[in-house]
Amino acid sequence: MSETNQMPDRLSLDPRSPHFDGDLLQKGVRINFNGVEKTNVEEYCVSEGWIKVAAGRSRDRHGNPMTLKLKGKVEPFLGDATPNEAAESDA
Repeated sequence: MSETNQMPDRLSLDPRSPHFDGDLLQKGVRINFNGVEKTNVEEYCVSEGWIKVAAGRSRDRHGNPMTLKLKGKVEPFLGDATPNEAAESDA
């Protein structure tokens, strides 16, 4: 498996987070959550099985979006590959 195809266990859209990777995000990371592609994911963790999604237009006192943590099966993949292709390349 090449390093460019390997997705991190945890990734965040927030530049202040230690799990932020701007180069990888520019490649177009997409998330399948419980078999459905989600487009509003703020952060994910594969090993712990959760995603954080924005809770409508609500903001915290610092102006950041309020998030909900949803638990389930998380499958990240790059925008140019389907989840099945990404799983096959990991094998």
